[in-house]
Amino acid sequence: MTNTSTDLYSLLEYVGNYLSSQNQSISTAESCTGGWLGKEITGMPGSSKWYGTGLITYSNSAKVKILSVNKETLLKEGAVSESVVKEMAIGAMQLGQSDYAIAISGIAGPGGGSEERPVGTVCFAYGNKENIITTTQLFLGDRDKVRQQSVYFAFNAINNFIKSIAN
Repeated sequence: MTNTSTDLYSLLEYVGNYLSSQNQSISTAESCTGGWLGKEITGMPGSSKWYGTGLITYSNSAKVKILSVNKETLLKEGAVSESVVKEMAIGAMQLGQSDYAIAISGIAGPGGGSEERPVGTVCFAYGNKENIITTTQLFLGDRDKVRQQSVYFAFNAINNFIKSIAN
């Protein structure tokens, strides 16, 4: 998987052009990527037309207080779970009053992994108010590589999701 700035730019350009043309917006809720999605989006000229809210909810308490993630979900599933990222995405859309959202929570390493969820495990939720897709990926590499691959995966996923709606 390549993930250069040019690749990210072309993914974001399509997303931005589509959302702008529909007068719609997207919000992000990030944990392990720590604002990297927001950084890449705001690096795009004109992104203020379609990006209004980026939230970094690194701690479990922030996920609960800011995004209204259910405490029971966190206790039962753990922060790195598809259930939690789905609730994060819903919370981001509600808080940001946006039409779309991307949420990420994962274990970037070098510590924190387990047999069930090794370092490099990252959960994603993306979509709109009608359909939120969740998935879990396992990325290899050091902390920065895991985070970089997560950002690329998230933008590729939302790009493909929007293309499926637009066509």
